[in-house]
Order: sequence, then C-alpha cells, then structure tokens
Amino acid sequence: MEIHEFFEHTTNFFFFWKTAGMMKIFRIFWFFFVFEVTRYVIFDLVVLCVYNIRTAVLKNKRETARQVLLQQNPLVSVIVPGKNEGKHIRSLADSLSEQTYRNLEIIIIDDGSDDDTPQVCRALLREGKITKYLRNDTRGGKASAANFGFQQAKGSFIIHVDADCSFDRDAIENILIPFFIDSRIGAVSGNIKVRNPTESVCSALQAIEYLKTISVGRLVGSTLKILRIISGAFGAFRADIVNRVGGWDIGPGLDGDISVKVRKIDFDVHFEPRAICYTNAPEDFKSLTKQRLRWSRSLIRFRLRKHRDVFFPTASFRFSTFFGFLENFVYNILLDLKWIAYFIDIMIHFPTTAKYIFPLNYFLYVMSNMVQFLVIIWLSERKKNELKLVPYLLLMPLYAAIYMRTVRTYAYIQEFLFKTSYRDPWNPRKVSKKAEEFGL
Repeated sequence: MEIHEFFEHTTNFFFFWKTAGMMKIFRIFWFFFVFEVTRYVIFDLVVLCVYNIRTAVLKNKRETARQVLLQQNPLVSVIVPGKNEGKHIRSLADSLSEQTYRNLEIIIIDDGSDDDTPQVCRALLREGKITKYLRNDTRGGKASAANFGFQQAKGSFIIHVDADCSFDRDAIENILIPFFIDSRIGAVSGNIKVRNPTESVCSALQAIEYLKTISVGRLVGSTLKILRIISGAFGAFRADIVNRVGGWDIGPGLDGDISVKVRKIDFDVHFEPRAICYTNAPEDFKSLTKQRLRWSRSLIRFRLRKHRDVFFPTASFRFSTFFGFLENFVYNILLDLKWIAYFIDIMIHFPTTAKYIFPLNYFLYVMSNMVQFLVIIWLSERKKNELKLVPYLLLMPLYAAIYMRTVRTYAYIQEFLFKTSYRDPWNPRKVSKKAEEFGL
C-alpha cells in the first residue's frame, strides 16, 4: 500500500467514526458494551473491591485459622494420579518437600505407565521423598487412579495435584486455611499459573488467559459463592466430603464434576488466591486445541447432561449453584453462538463499512484486555513477571475471541450431536463405554 493510500484510509476511518454518532456506535458494538465490558471489567472490578475490603476485615480471623491449623497439624494426603509422568515426578516431590506445612503423605498413583515412572517412584520411595507408590498395571483412567489413591489415603484432607506442577513454599498451608475459617467449605481450589510462558506465543497467551480466568475469574466466582470448579491441578478436599460424594467419576472434566457434587450436598467450594501452583501449558496450538476440545466437551457432558438437575427446584436446590451454572451456560455456550450471529448481523447490515467496524472492534478488545490486565497486576504477587506478558495483549482478541471461540463451538457441536467425549482416548475405551452406559 502506498503512503498516500494509507493516509486516505486512515482519514476515512476517523471521519466515519467522528460522524457516526453515539447511537450508531452502540448499535454496532452493543455486544462488546453489554456483555464484555459490563461482565468482565465493571462487574469484576466491583466484586474485587468487595473482596479486598472483606480480606482486610477478616485478616485477624484468617491468622487465627492459620494458628488452629498449625496447632491441630492434621495429616494431609497429597494424591498424584497420572500416566507416563516420570520426567515430572522428582521435581514435584522436591517442591512438596519444601512446603511450610510438613504433615504430608505423598501418594503417587501410576496408571499403567510404560516410561520410567516406576523406577523414578521407587527411587523416591527409598529416599523418603514420597510415602506410597501405587500402580495399576492396566490403565483405568485418571478418575480410577485418583480413587485408588483416595482409598489408600489416611489424611483428614485430600489434595489432588497433577504431576507436572510445582508450588510456592506456603501453597499447601494457604490452601488448607479456608477450611479452618468456614466449616461449610468442602473443597478449595488453588491458584494455577503457567510455568512456561516464555517458551512460545501459544504458552504466553495461555499465561494471560490463566491470569484472567483463574487468578481473577475464580476469585470473583468464589467471592460471590458461585465457584463451580476445583482445579484438578491443585485442589484440596475434606476427606469426609470426598467419601460422601463417592470420589471422582469417569470422564474428562472430572475436576469440575466433583466440584459440582460437593456443591450439591450443600457445601461451598472456595478459591484461595494465595495458594500458588505452577503448571506447564501446551506450547503449540495443535496440542492446545486437543486439550481445549476435551475441556469444552466436558462442559456439555457434565453441566448440561449429568448435572442438569441444578436448573430445577428440588430438595437440594441451591440458588448459588443454579446461578453459577446459568452464568457458565450463557457466557461459555450461548454467547459463543451469539457471537456468530453478531458477525452475520454486521455483514448483513453494515457490509460496506465493515472495513471500519472490525479494526475498531479489535482495538476495543485490546483496550478491554489492557484494563483487565491492570486488575491482574493490582492483585498479583509477581508483578514483574506478569508485566513481561504485556506485548502479548495485542494478540489476545485473536486468541480469545476467534481461536478459542471456534474451538469451543466445534467441541459443543461435537458433543451435542455425537457425544464425542466418550470416544476421547484421554480415557480407556472400555472405561468410557461403561461410563456411557451408566450416564456418567
């Protein structure tokens, strides 16, 4: 493009928006202002202000709860189910050995690994860095391995972690404190962050996404008491509650599933931002797409099929659970489809000016992400590390609004029409077949 053509297009762009008027601007960008800014900027900011005020007010209560935890010193069982995690297990064991909370039993459950997991775990067992090493010679799936570990656990609290995680030294202490603040809390989610954001553009974008959806998003949900998921990477449970809900059920999304089961027996699930866990994110988009297809299918399978009863008034009905599910359905499913309808609306009603609309739309989303990131920096305990992600904010509209929405929509269609999750190799086929028969 010649310089004079560039200036001509730029002049036309600014002239178009200068003469458009507020009503036309709102008509064109209503989706952004009504759903995106209101929900993810204004609403979140208000709730986070409430959270900070509440945290200051309850500071002494939290310290008292911490002292009670340390005085009682309950045994805590850390269960680590997984397959072919030999390259991660030693780092995990080292991270757990450095925890400020010491009364831990560490149970590794090997779900039919064919790498060096057995050799690594037996060496760690001899060194006293893990408490138990359990093995399924025949792979049964992650839920089966988690339940095997739970059956062998002796702790009053169960912490489920992924093998590729590492933790701040006070992470386990912090994830346990909420149980001693409120007896109605049945499960607590840790704060999951990406360990490898510098490895690729893909992992950097996920690092921002985790900060937005977990560090901020789950904090908002927890403050409103509508949190609907305890992360499988780092989640703590009262052992008696896990026993009451029957442990983990088969399927992708088992972390979200057990969280809902806890809520359905009238216990709260809580997010603890101080309990910091780092995990590896996929470093290429092919691997990421595979992961997110699985996660998104599980939303349909568990939220809209297995646990659809939360939408109807029953003896165990809780408005907070209903509202959390409704918000999840509207923003993660309905608005995915609405976004497509919005795109079609623009192409039908503003075809000749779309060349002005889409660049401004992109700019608005970049600005929205900038504001959300300022909130993240406000809350972050590692501000310098998070600030390194700022340049990638320019790509977040492509990542979140186009790539992720496309992946999710495709996964929803697959699961709605074909129940694809039951044929996902993430679980053994024979296990998924049984799950489908029993409606799990």
